[in-house]
Amino acid sequence: MNEDSLSGRLKRYTHVTTAVGGLMARLFGDRYLGLSINEPQHAEDLKETLGHLKGPLMKIAQILAAVPDILPPEYSAAFLELQSNAPPMGWPFVKRRMQSELGPEWQSYFQEFEPHASAAASLGQVHKAIDLEGRLLACKLQYPEMGSAVEADLNQLKFILKSFQIYSGALDTKNLQLEIADRLREELDYVLEAKHIKIFKEILKVFPFAEVPEVMDGLTTPRLLTMSWLEGEKLLTLTDAPQEVRNTVSSNLFKVWYYPLYHYGILHGDPHLGNYSWSQEEKLNLLDFGCVRIFHASLIQGVLDLYRALQTKDEDLAVHAYRTWGFTDINKELIEILNLWAQFLYEPLLEDRVRPIDETYSGLKGRHVAGAVFAELKRRGGVTPPREFVFMDRAAVGLGSVFVHLKAQVNWHQLFEELIQDFSVSGLEARQHSILEKINLKTSHNDTSF
Repeated sequence: MNEDSLSGRLKRYTHVTTAVGGLMARLFGDRYLGLSINEPQHAEDLKETLGHLKGPLMKIAQILAAVPDILPPEYSAAFLELQSNAPPMGWPFVKRRMQSELGPEWQSYFQEFEPHASAAASLGQVHKAIDLEGRLLACKLQYPEMGSAVEADLNQLKFILKSFQIYSGALDTKNLQLEIADRLREELDYVLEAKHIKIFKEILKVFPFAEVPEVMDGLTTPRLLTMSWLEGEKLLTLTDAPQEVRNTVSSNLFKVWYYPLYHYGILHGDPHLGNYSWSQEEKLNLLDFGCVRIFHASLIQGVLDLYRALQTKDEDLAVHAYRTWGFTDINKELIEILNLWAQFLYEPLLEDRVRPIDETYSGLKGRHVAGAVFAELKRRGGVTPPREFVFMDRAAVGLGSVFVHLKAQVNWHQLFEELIQDFSVSGLEARQHSILEKINLKTSHNDTSF
């Protein structure tokens, strides 16, 4: 089956355009014709539409919601409620898909293969299986025509982002669209995801509490990823666990997410509650590696420069940091606006005390700050955020959301200082080169900044 067939793309494009076009046109009516629009209701309508469409466009909406300042606050709040609950493929479909990936005798590779999906998401579904050696496996099988669906939905992404750009005037969205498009296309390549898994398995060997699946190369193709099954409870089941347990889980999660970034320049860009679990052996299972971003060492230095600038109120260092990130036309006014959001993100790291990540336990402070930043950027005439901003910010907000759910009370400052104490650009570059060479992953495949 041609995964990027013209007919499949046209069918998806027509479906999505019909559903989204009318709702987005209401924004233009408000902007140019003086028609009134109820933004909270319009956001709810758009959320419902995207939820019914499912597939890549729903995933795109979730990404947009997790990156502050891309959307007006009403839309971000609505899109955050979207869930990846696509109905799974039935058994006849699954058999045809497995045959197309492993051949007519595909069932001979397994002692057992459960016909019903254990989990279903926006791009594929997972089946539990047992191989001939008795190992419990997770088989992640991509839905048919996902190449077509992604390309059609990325066309709609341009339309959606341009609509919000014209409506709000707060952001030039070109770089955001390019970054999301590249990462989403990469998520279709399960061989690439297998390499991501191997990278993180190697990097996280320093943490005995971190569990990363083992890839079964012989049973993996570009659209079938087979790996060891990791048993555990979803993190949401721990919300009523003792405070000590929730603190431990949160501290461990903080380490496994940010140690790869500050030691290797490698970030998992999709931190949400469904991507990890907690085992009976008190290990943190990491389950999904489709969205991984590799950064140049100088950008990581810029992230740390901004942290130090906020600590010391060093405006010159802040200017240098933002320029390193890729922000242009930096002036005092823009620095003050960007620092509103940076201060909110870095605040738990700056305070040397045990505290929750968000002392309101609600995320309302973040929405309030994001709304204020959005309004100031709109008043100023907008800004062009760099591509690297998208998933760096998404990771910070996504992790913060997990810590809010767990009501963790941790000294985030000490955790962070321990992670960055030995940082150097040359050291990061050497480690990054070594790990990517070992896994045979070309940096140019994942990072345009090289």
